[in-house]
Parts: sequence; structure tokens; C-alpha cells
Amino acid sequence: MPAFAHTFGVSIKAVTFLVTVFSLSRLCFAPVSGVLVQRLGERRIYIGGLLIVALSTIACAYSQAYWQLLTFRAISGIGSTMFYVSALGLMIHISPPDARGRIAGVFTTSFMVGAVGGPAIGGLTAGWGLTAPFIVYGIAMLGVAVALFYGLRHSELAAPPTPTRSTVTMRQALRVRAYWAVLLSNFATGWAAFGLRVALVPLFLSDVMGDSVGVIGVALAAFAAGNALAVIPSGYLSDRMGRRTLLIIGLATSGVATAALGVVSSLPAFMVAAAVSGATTGIFMSPMQAAVADILGSEARAGLPVAAVQMLSDLGAIVGSMTVGWVAEKLSFGWGFTISGIVLLIAAVGWVPAAETRTLIHPEHGLAEAPADGEAA
Repeated sequence: MPAFAHTFGVSIKAVTFLVTVFSLSRLCFAPVSGVLVQRLGERRIYIGGLLIVALSTIACAYSQAYWQLLTFRAISGIGSTMFYVSALGLMIHISPPDARGRIAGVFTTSFMVGAVGGPAIGGLTAGWGLTAPFIVYGIAMLGVAVALFYGLRHSELAAPPTPTRSTVTMRQALRVRAYWAVLLSNFATGWAAFGLRVALVPLFLSDVMGDSVGVIGVALAAFAAGNALAVIPSGYLSDRMGRRTLLIIGLATSGVATAALGVVSSLPAFMVAAAVSGATTGIFMSPMQAAVADILGSEARAGLPVAAVQMLSDLGAIVGSMTVGWVAEKLSFGWGFTISGIVLLIAAVGWVPAAETRTLIHPEHGLAEAPADGEAA
């Protein structure tokens, strides 16, 4: 996408704003998605979101001006938040308490490999033309929507929630320190995983190292590979030893690894650093999603608290992409990586005063069965 946007003769900030507008669209529509999931069930919103993303992405390939590409990206963001909020809610709903980390590992792997590996495949297919990745991705999303339509059409788990299920409100969730730490961690993840890696890494490799679009795809694949190697084992460990320790370790090491990306001077070194950065991100991704399930519980309706988790990730991507784009133009690419690493380190500190979520609240009902004041904040 950055390379295609450059063909319209726009600045680095304009290119990174394509990431920003996607995240801004997700951010604004997330509360609506949460309400829709709560009222209509995960299946309808999931499939509807996939169809919106598929069609708007294909439309991107036929953009004749920057503003058209920007518009289609915004529409795609609406569909993206619809299917992500519904997918996260479904994951929370089906996860038994003693396997949340492992299930979150599989869930996180699919999304992170898709989010980071998708641009890698896009870089490889760009040899067919800069618009080819949009068409390939759009067709793939149509296929996924059809598969889910048939796969979930008789599923009770994806049906609209019954009126008897209790509801977890934002007020209840915000009484828990760990929920605040989850929000901060998602902000940092959005900044580093989407704002930085998707917006700045391709420009760093092309503008500073002078590498081709294909090499950019391989570099992003290195992130995905490192992440995939760590995220499932981390989920398994979080079911045994808890979420908090792994979150602190993962966020801290990811902060250091992210900052280190800006000081490497050769392509092989960058590939290694990218894989390490992906692996350290994988350490905290599964425990973070499992912590959300611990806090909210699998039996309660929690549309808005679930949507808020995604909103903070999108806010991080918005602020991150704008900040690193500005820093790259005014200072250097290296400072963009360093600042992003500091954000991750701050998120690690946020977990220090938080309690362990695996044993914090009722394992199935979450805050719906918690004491009136939850965890003292």
C-alpha cells in the first residue's frame, strides 16, 4: 500500500495517514460494533464485516486519486472493526477458563500473521502490479466470508445472546487495574505492530536501505514468523503460570527489540532484528487476550468493554503512525523506532501494580460475578 500511495505523488505523512484513517475508522465505529454484536450475535456481524472489507479493498485497486484510496480505506476500517470485535467476543465466549491462554494463542496467531504476513504476501504479489495485492486480498476475504457463512450458520455459539445472560459494563471493567493495563498494552501494541511496522518499516527499507518491494515483504514476513513461533507457547505458559509475568517480560523485551530496529545498518541484521521483535511481541499477545477473557468472563455480555480493547489498539495505531511519520521527516527513522520502544516499555510498567487475572475473578462469569467494587483500583 505505501508504494501504491507514493504513485499519487504524496508525502510520507500522507502515506502513513492511510494507516491512520483505517484505524480512525475502526476507532469511531467500534462502539457501534460492540452494540451490534451484543444485539445480533457474532455470526452476522462477523460475516458482514468481512464482506465490507473484501469489497472496499478490491475498490482500492481501482483508485484514480489519493482521496479515493483514502475513502476506500476508511470504509474498510468499518468492516474490519465489525469482524474483529465479533471474533474477539466469540473467542471469549467459547474459551474454557483453563485453556484461555492456548485458545488466545491460536486466535492471536491468526490475526498477527494475517496483519503482518498479509503485507508480506502483498509485497510478493506486487510484482504483478501495485494494485494486485488489493485484488488478491479482497478475493481471499470473500472466500473467508463464504466459508464462515456455511461453517457458523447452525452454531449456537454464534447465535444472538439470550436476554438472561448478565452484562459487564464499562464502569465495572474500569474498576479493575488489570483492565486499565490491558487497555494500555493494546495502545502500545497498536502503535508498534500497526502504526510502526506497517507504516514506517516499508518506508525505512525502501528510502534508507534502498531495497525493493519484494524485500519489504520478506522483512514483514520475518516479523510474522517470529511472532508465530512465540505466541502459542506463550499462551500455554500463561495457562500454567499466569498472565502478568509474561506480559511484563514480553512488553519490556519487545520495547528493547523495537528500539534496536532503528540502529541496524544492513539488511541481514534487520531481518534478524525483525524476527526477534516479532518473537518478543508474541510473548505478550496471548496472555493479553487471555487476560481480557479472564476479566470479562465467558458467560456474560460485554460488547462495549470488548470494543474498548480494540479501540485502544486503533488509537495506538493512529497516534503511532502519525508520530513516527512526523519523527521520520523531522528527525530520523531511528528516533521513530526508539520512541515506539519506549511506548512498549511504559506498557510493561503498567502491569506492575496490576493483579494476576487468571485467579482474580470468577473463572466463567468474570466481572458479572465479581464483588461490587471488583479489584480495588
